[in-house]
Amino acid sequence: MDERAYFNESRTTRPMQLNCPHCRTVNSYDLNWLLRKKKDRLPSGGDERDRAKFQKAQSYMLLLDDKTSCRNIRCRRPFEISGVKTMAFLGEETGLPQDE
Repeated sequence: MDERAYFNESRTTRPMQLNCPHCRTVNSYDLNWLLRKKKDRLPSGGDERDRAKFQKAQSYMLLLDDKTSCRNIRCRRPFEISGVKTMAFLGEETGLPQDE
């Protein structure tokens, strides 16, 4: 069974404070994330090995953006997003990223 069958997928945006490396301006940017929430129960057709995988699976978010453009009107240059985790596990009860 494919691991993606254990999750419901959706897209979401989260604000993040980033620093433009060209003009050094700090601004809030909305970054795109893929949200994978674990389903309540195992999909039908799973065997013992699939049940074990499903028990260990956790909800998580994946960062989809790798570049963004500066919001400073004078700059507007694109820059790579660095220093941001590309994957974040979610707390089961809150649905928010866990602090490590």
